[in-house]
Amino acid sequence: MRTKKNYQWLLADLIAGIFFALAFAPFNFWPLIFVALTILFASWQRVSPRQAALRGYLFGIGCFGLGVSWVFVSIYTFGGANIFIAVLLTTLFCGFWALFPAIAGYLSVRIFGHFSTQNIFILPIIWILVEFIRGYWVLNGFPWLQIAYSQLDTIYAGFIPIIGAYGTGFLVALVAMIFVRIYHLRRFHSSLIISVFAILIAGYMLKGQQWTHAIGDPIKVTLIQGNIAQDKKWQPEFKKQTLDLYQDMTQQHWDSQVIFWPETAIPAFLHEVDEQYLAPLHQLARIHQTDLVVSLPVKDAATGQYFNSVLALGEGRYLYKKIHLLPFGEYLPLQPFSGFILNSLKILPVGSFSPGAKDQSLLVAGGYPFITTICYEDVFAEKDISRLSKAAYLVNVTNDGWFGDSIEPHQHMQIARMRALESGRYLVRATNTGLTAIVGPDGTILQQLPLFKTMALTAEIVPMSGITLITRIGDLKVILILVIVLGGIYIYYFVQVKMQRNG
Repeated sequence: MRTKKNYQWLLADLIAGIFFALAFAPFNFWPLIFVALTILFASWQRVSPRQAALRGYLFGIGCFGLGVSWVFVSIYTFGGANIFIAVLLTTLFCGFWALFPAIAGYLSVRIFGHFSTQNIFILPIIWILVEFIRGYWVLNGFPWLQIAYSQLDTIYAGFIPIIGAYGTGFLVALVAMIFVRIYHLRRFHSSLIISVFAILIAGYMLKGQQWTHAIGDPIKVTLIQGNIAQDKKWQPEFKKQTLDLYQDMTQQHWDSQVIFWPETAIPAFLHEVDEQYLAPLHQLARIHQTDLVVSLPVKDAATGQYFNSVLALGEGRYLYKKIHLLPFGEYLPLQPFSGFILNSLKILPVGSFSPGAKDQSLLVAGGYPFITTICYEDVFAEKDISRLSKAAYLVNVTNDGWFGDSIEPHQHMQIARMRALESGRYLVRATNTGLTAIVGPDGTILQQLPLFKTMALTAEIVPMSGITLITRIGDLKVILILVIVLGGIYIYYFVQVKMQRNG
């Protein structure tokens, strides 16, 4: 009977993992995050560390197997791998990230044992700490499918400008753990119910609170979505066609104050197009009193290094070099092993870009400095936190064309919205194939272009000043507080157990 019950829990956790992924874009069934975590946390009660790890791993398989299955599109459709290799690598990719829920379960039971049911803080804190490790350190960070991103359109969004993604994620996990505790008590415990309502009321009161303020007149901006097919983007015969497309679409919008192009819109190095292509555009931009923000790779003639970059033209000329590179996309981690494997499988070679300096000056367009992120740099909240007070708005240029018509562009858009809400600033997001959008300081999508359409989006943004609490303290301090609380709980129970044994 016990074996049958264990199998039932294993199946329940696998399904709960799928529920977890369905809470995020593009599905947006956000209540399922509570169902999923409640099932998972309940399955970790009164089991061995190995059982908790296995149940957590199956949860992870369900979660990442659905939630990041888009990596198959990149490997198979654009990476050149045959279907067997693409399935194998996708399975390994999802299986690797599934280890992290398993680690959270193992640590919770191994360190705290049966106390995890009695103390509602233990499992939520350990879950968030594991989320943090996965999101910031492992393979340069992979903060996909973190709890708080599912709550951007809920009451919990009110907490994000104050305690950020990790603090908000902790509150969501805490509510799920309260449900587990109520289940074990077999009755509605008043203090637990009051705690849930207190969190909900606080979130409701905080949502919509303005943490920043306007510092100037609206800026008219245009975002160009070129919709260049990924399999044609870097082919030499399509280079002129691509350049002409962006130039023609730009000339239709010289009445805007700033025009933005997406990531690597120019399929050539800066030194190859500077004189014949960019210099005339720069001159036209100055004539029309418009700033033009483009993106292209840059080669350093002195060092031979390659950089993924954004160039601002118009009133001035400013260059930003991408800092946080994409592993297995712009560089290969775990060398030389990873390079040997990919070369053996005959997959499209990975780029060999170098990271830019961390102390680069902010780019300026429309008369105001702005924070620049390229591609998935926008998933790292801490990257520009020290310079946010100097920036009037945010800009993200990206190319999610690598993932085709999958769920990835929608997930990436959801993550980008978090940065706008955390900072209390408008976000300008220019993409190659979508989703190009303008996001308000409250994280709401104000305007958005559809996927796979060659279009331009013209709108107004307002330059903002001031900083939210989370941008003042940063995610690291939130994590430190959680670590201190967990350490205090551990010391308390350690002393309690020792006294019981001595008594």
